[in-house]
Amino acid sequence: MVRLDVNGRQHELDIADGSTPLLWVLRDQLGLVGTKFGCGGGYCGACTVHIDGRPVRSCLMPVSAAEGVAVTTIENLAAPDKTLHPLQRAWIEHDVPQCGYCQAGQLMSAAALLARNASPSDADIDSAMRGNLCRCGTYQRIRAAIHSAAKAINATGGES
Repeated sequence: MVRLDVNGRQHELDIADGSTPLLWVLRDQLGLVGTKFGCGGGYCGACTVHIDGRPVRSCLMPVSAAEGVAVTTIENLAAPDKTLHPLQRAWIEHDVPQCGYCQAGQLMSAAALLARNASPSDADIDSAMRGNLCRCGTYQRIRAAIHSAAKAINATGGES
């Protein structure tokens, strides 16, 4: 039995192997398919989720290590009333996604950055996003969208 707090909801799951990657539990057991499988080795960032607010590669994290921590997935980035997060709005405004496959991980890494740094520099963004690969190469758009979202968040006093 594994007890998980995912997106503010408690789950008790019958998982035989505690070494099963959190990614597969999120997707296969909880139906949260926004978190993507990319490389399986923690290199691409497509599977990024937040663990107690920090970006973590869910393909590398055993589900047993997720007990007792708050797991947040892309499905919970928008507000409960479905109002898009400023990053999601900026992603649309800047036409960031092309194929879209990496975008959930990109957004989760960017959200963690903005939660700890409300006005990141280009260098801060590049450092925080370094582990997220985009095969379409939209890195300049990603950076511009993060700057736009930071301005929007700062203009509203930190509210989404």
